[in-house]
Amino acid sequence: MTPAPGAARARVAVTSVFLLNGLIMATWISRIPAIRDSLGLSSSSLGLILLAMSGGAVLALPLTGAVVVRIGAAGTVRVASVVCATGLLLVGLADSVAVLAPGLFLVGFGSGSWDVAMNVEGAEVERRLGRAIMPHFHAAFSIGTVVGALLGAWANAIDLSTAAHLAAVAVVAAVLTQVACGSFLPEAEVVEALTHDRPKERRHPMQAWLEPRTLAIGLLVLAFAFTEGSANDWLALAFRDGYDVSNAHAVLGFAVFVSSMTVGRLLGTRMLDRFGRVPVLRVTAALAAAGLLMVIIGGSVPVAVVGTVLWGLGASLGFPVGMSAAADDPEHAAARVSVVASIGYTAFLAGPPLIGFLADHVGVLRALYVVLGALVLGLLVVAAAREPIQERTP
Repeated sequence: MTPAPGAARARVAVTSVFLLNGLIMATWISRIPAIRDSLGLSSSSLGLILLAMSGGAVLALPLTGAVVVRIGAAGTVRVASVVCATGLLLVGLADSVAVLAPGLFLVGFGSGSWDVAMNVEGAEVERRLGRAIMPHFHAAFSIGTVVGALLGAWANAIDLSTAAHLAAVAVVAAVLTQVACGSFLPEAEVVEALTHDRPKERRHPMQAWLEPRTLAIGLLVLAFAFTEGSANDWLALAFRDGYDVSNAHAVLGFAVFVSSMTVGRLLGTRMLDRFGRVPVLRVTAALAAAGLLMVIIGGSVPVAVVGTVLWGLGASLGFPVGMSAAADDPEHAAARVSVVASIGYTAFLAGPPLIGFLADHVGVLRALYVVLGALVLGLLVVAAAREPIQERTP
């Protein structure tokens, strides 16, 4: 298949906005231990506060598909990045929960909208290029989180204030995102691809909520999002509290996780093309489970670091593969990606308070056992991600 004009340029632009989204998220995550300590929060209180960000994302997701159809993916990402950056500024200035919670809500709302729009754009670029590249986009997100985590570890090590750190990242990320969106596919073409239904299939976008395969893919994304999100929210604290390391070294543990996810996403496209989605996801779920157990019961920092590597590799492909599966039919991609993202993001809604309350009673490390349940759910519904028959035809 010959790539459509502009698809290669759009690929670079989409890669950039994925990276910048990851940078913003990891920047906040890298300051979680410091913010918890500065505000004197318990694990359960922190879990409830994290609910503000998850709630913002879950509120945004069902609405974003319709917004993308109306103003295009580029327009949606532009607006969402400003909302997200504004929230990060508030988080950096927060001296109380009353300021922190609204800031996190804006980060979640902006990031959730940004997420759906960039995945819709990425799926259309993938379709035009004619090969699996969605994991590469999510690898860019992971590279952004690696950069954010390393910057965060450095900021913690030199005692840079949270306000200065978050403000600098928010401004840079928002400005660069505006520039990158200028190279997206022409919005009229993307909107036409998203709305060009055959007359006999014309339907309301909410009908995607009634499709069994779409709902199953949503559960798959939920399982892997929980597996990934639990590390994002709690891994640094697990190293800090469970292995008694400094904040800077704890954030480096998180950096190991996101680095492993990056490697998994960069190498995953070859595995997916060779073996197919379902076998690869089954293997990665097993890797995640093994790594998680090593982190929980490893007993030493070196063993936990090895476990973190396996956990990151295992969690790397579930989310991007689920998004690709939801967008298999470009005519209904916006609605289905919105549904799948909405279901998947409930992991970020339920996960933080659940693990936080458990951590108050059994510690952060043992609270992570609940992630194994998510992996079992993912294995039960992984067949929903199978490629359409036409993609398997030589």
